[in-house]
Amino acid sequence: MKSELIENRIIVWNIEDSRKLFSEGYYGKPIGIPKPKPEEIDAPLILDLIEGLYLLENKKIVINKSKQKITNEQMIEICKKEYHDFDKKYLVYKNFRDKGYIINPGIKFGCDFAVYEKGPGIDHAPYLIQVYNRNEPITSTGIVLAGRLATTVKKQFILAMPKGREKVDFLALDWWKA
Repeated sequence: MKSELIENRIIVWNIEDSRKLFSEGYYGKPIGIPKPKPEEIDAPLILDLIEGLYLLENKKIVINKSKQKITNEQMIEICKKEYHDFDKKYLVYKNFRDKGYIINPGIKFGCDFAVYEKGPGIDHAPYLIQVYNRNEPITSTGIVLAGRLATTVKKQFILAMPKGREKVDFLALDWWKA
C-alpha cells in the first residue's frame, strides 16, 4: 500500500487501501470521520509517524516523500526529530501491537498512549500508558495525577519502563475505595 509523508503525518490516499488498513488493525484515522466503522471509510487515512514506522517495518505500507521512497532508517530519523524519547516510546508501541492490542496516541488523556483490546468504537480503551525512563524519578504528585485521571475516565494507568532494546517492564496502578 502506498502512502505519502506530509510534514509529520502519513496519508494513505487510496480509499480501498485506507479501508483495508483500518479494518486490519484500526491503524490511523480517516479524514473527517470522527468515530469510523471499517465499512464506512470513504476517505483517505492519516497515520501518525509511530504507526507509520511500525507498518513500514512490517511491510504493510510503502512511504514516499516528494516521490522518493523512505527507508526504515530514514523514517526512524524523522520520528526521532518529532518525538521526545522516541526509541522508548516506539518500543512500548511495538510491544503492545505485537501482542495484538490496538494502541493510539493518548494525548487527549494526557499520556503517551491509550490501549484497546478490540478497537476504538468496539470497546473503550481500558489502559492508559505513560512511558518512563528507568532513571527518571516519578514523583508522588505525578502518581496521584495519573491515578485521578485514570479513575475519572475509568481506565487502568500503566507505567511502561523500557529495559534495553527489546524488553519493557510494566507497573499497573489501580485505585479503589476502601
